Amino acid sequence: MPVLPGAEPYRHEGGEVGVLLCHGFTGSPQSLRPWAEYLAERGLTVSLPLLPGHGTRWEDMQLTGWHDWYAEVDRALRALRDRCTHVFVAGLSMGGALALRLAALHGDAVSGIVVVNPANKVHGLSAYALPVARHLVRTTKGIASDIAKEGSTELGYDRVPLHAAHSVRNFFRVVDGELPQVTQPLLLLHSPQDHVVPPADSARILSRVSSTDVREILLEQSYHVATLDHDADRIFEESLAFIGRLAPSLGKEGTAAGG
Repeated sequence: MPVLPGAEPYRHEGGEVGVLLCHGFTGSPQSLRPWAEYLAERGLTVSLPLLPGHGTRWEDMQLTGWHDWYAEVDRALRALRDRCTHVFVAGLSMGGALALRLAALHGDAVSGIVVVNPANKVHGLSAYALPVARHLVRTTKGIASDIAKEGSTELGYDRVPLHAAHSVRNFFRVVDGELPQVTQPLLLLHSPQDHVVPPADSARILSRVSSTDVREILLEQSYHVATLDHDADRIFEESLAFIGRLAPSLGKEGTAAGG
């Protein structure tokens, strides 16, 4: 299937500091494209892959699972490591969970982590029904475009395939068990008003990681897809400042904010 216009992966060859951006479940690179372009304009090398089964139609996603999605971002991280001296991982929602797993498994190869409204669990009674329900019902309603900003929309599926949702549930369990292995500096930004991922997920992540350099920022004006919402500029600026603090070479290249 052809990729939907706007959902294409994004890559920019910049300096020796690289950033891998991971989009969310049923979403696409479109939700993180402004963030990717902001970092690219400031001289960073940026990779924003399209996860398998995403960005086309939900029927394609039905045939994929978390192993496929993680393998894609793992490949992208290794490619960045081959050409950059510092690599950071970042993600939105399930993309945040992907970024945290990369950090847990790759250790010192990851210099820092930025997550926005990271997901940690499939909530509600429906989660317990998934193992059986996925064999009876193919999809449920979509979760895209939880955005407060008028006129801003997310390019994502209007249906959630239950086989994929079941895989996400299993993935979150795996990542939760690996969180104590996360030791890198962490910037976590989350929205108190999030209709997809509750604040409890961020609290859980903060309580389980082993990182000592941790900063939490509340995105008071945004809903779940905060990267396309009122707080988008703050996310971009805070992430650049975080990266610049941990990778001083960024400023030396004249690519820091305002450079």
